[in-house]
Amino acid sequence: METLEVLAAPYQPTKDWGDKEWNKFTKWLNGMLKINESTRVTFTKQDGTERVMNCTLKPELLPEAKPLAEGKTPRKESTTSIRVFDNDLKEWRSFTTKNVTRVEFSIT
Repeated sequence: METLEVLAAPYQPTKDWGDKEWNKFTKWLNGMLKINESTRVTFTKQDGTERVMNCTLKPELLPEAKPLAEGKTPRKESTTSIRVFDNDLKEWRSFTTKNVTRVEFSIT
């Protein structure tokens, strides 16, 4: 079987993008997170430090959903951040999409 290299370099968003590019990027990133066991996302945290996170949204790798506590309402899905499962910490984490500086993944 041949391996096809789709991207010669990691995907790097730019702060010059408008809403159209950011929306397209967010949809693309969600798709990559759902099909890859581990996607490496580099982003700037709220405190200004850089964080590199190995994460996924691949359904078969996610922990079983806990039932919602009585009287609680489900969280509204954010349009500015993505909630992911951190493969290293084994916990849910999130990042602001516009703070992403690099995305890396392997295609096997």
